Amino acid sequence: MSRTPTLNSPFLLGFETIERALDRVTRAASDGYPPYNIERLSRTESEPDRLRITLAVAGFTREQLEITVEENQLVIRGRQQDDRERNYLHRGIAARQFQRAFLLAEGMQVLSADLSNGLLSVDLVRPEPERIIRKIDISARD
Repeated sequence: MSRTPTLNSPFLLGFETIERALDRVTRAASDGYPPYNIERLSRTESEPDRLRITLAVAGFTREQLEITVEENQLVIRGRQQDDRERNYLHRGIAARQFQRAFLLAEGMQVLSADLSNGLLSVDLVRPEPERIIRKIDISARD
């Protein structure tokens, strides 16, 4: 079965990377673990407009979490190991691994990450868009 491109208008030239990004986001959205929030933080005198991603990562230590930026994608991974020394009578909390990816717009930067009370917060700065007008010279061919 062939897939019909989403951005197939003749006026949308060079948007193949956006279409691939939309495909990645659609596939990644199906996994609900760990739950997360995304909030916009307003500008203050000392801080620019920011976005904050907060993930519920109860049971993970700082050493078990990894945050990377790979090709405009923020990737947050958590890895826990089973404790073979313990003898559980009931096991309702499993040692679990996860990977959560967020697609970043061009120029987005990770400012900081903080782990507190089982919540991992990652702050991102939004770039100020610059309006660029460039004049294109027209050459004459005879």
